[in-house]
Amino acid sequence: MKAKVLLLIVAMLLTACSYRGGLARVPAGLEAATIRPIFFATTRQTDRLPFGALRSRSSIYGLVDVSIPPIHKAGQIEWPNAKPNPQKHFLLASTETYQDGAGMRTGLNKVLAKKDPKDRAVIIFVHGFNNRFSDGLYRIAQMSHDLGLPGVAVTYSWPSAGNPLNYAYDRDSALFARDGLRRLINEVTKSNAREVILVAHSLGSMVTMETLRELRVSGNTRALNRIGGVVLMSPDIDLDVFKSQADAIGKLPDPFIIFSSKKDRALRLIEQLTGQKNRLGRLEDVKEIAEYNITYVDVTAYSEGGINHFPTAKSPALLKLLGRVPDLEQALSGDGGRTGLLPGTVLTVQNATALILSPVASR
Repeated sequence: MKAKVLLLIVAMLLTACSYRGGLARVPAGLEAATIRPIFFATTRQTDRLPFGALRSRSSIYGLVDVSIPPIHKAGQIEWPNAKPNPQKHFLLASTETYQDGAGMRTGLNKVLAKKDPKDRAVIIFVHGFNNRFSDGLYRIAQMSHDLGLPGVAVTYSWPSAGNPLNYAYDRDSALFARDGLRRLINEVTKSNAREVILVAHSLGSMVTMETLRELRVSGNTRALNRIGGVVLMSPDIDLDVFKSQADAIGKLPDPFIIFSSKKDRALRLIEQLTGQKNRLGRLEDVKEIAEYNITYVDVTAYSEGGINHFPTAKSPALLKLLGRVPDLEQALSGDGGRTGLLPGTVLTVQNATALILSPVASR
């Protein structure tokens, strides 16, 4: 079950580094459509929606019921306009804030209790660069809806500026956000969740790795042992920094999966801006991380143009492929289970496995 959730969740981060729009509520007198509950924790400053870009040293916790319109098309977010309509737009059906993390944990346990025991996984999503609160919230609601994602979704919204010109601010905010993610993980791992899965995109991968490192260094093995898997999508981390983080963490959560594309133009631009041409999400050879128990999935073949910072988002073929795989552990194991599940080339180097996906038609 853990592996299936991981594979379904990888499509969650599509185009997460681009601004899309704002939040709007279901107008009075109109009924919400399909509801997807999303828990949240944020270190953005303000005590009410919508949260902004300023940093808060304390966390705010809550629950949002997102209304998804009946006209919704898979892979898209139908953003609200000046006349929000639950039949046409993603909207907020209801919102609730908790006094503290313990209050959120109580709310989380209520939702978990209504699910089958095998579906009581909690997925924590950490967004990337240039995201507003609405981007991460609607994106995880959209993808969990489209893929029929089991378990409960939680979004951690760190104080990104939501501005493509403010990369330096976001890099600092990613470091600032570590404590907020640590607090969230502590609360969720104390809940009745069967396991906790961390999913991060782009610069959110830095937040995630730094937090895992902090949990290890502080000796919080209880929380670390409850983490059932990690997925990093197009991670914006310097390779040497990642190795230092992984060394400090020690045994990485299993499975630990990285999705990458050699045609990722956003990471290429970041390499040019920073002068560092070794971003984790654009490695040329899995040998560079061979010492770690990691599965490195190359989806370059599904990069169809544009920025390609998350090609799964714009490739219906890849999205369909990932959505139909029934068992990730079988698909990514070394027992030949990939045949007919994830078409492509498999290369194992020391502890790392490279899986280079390819469209079925090209084989």
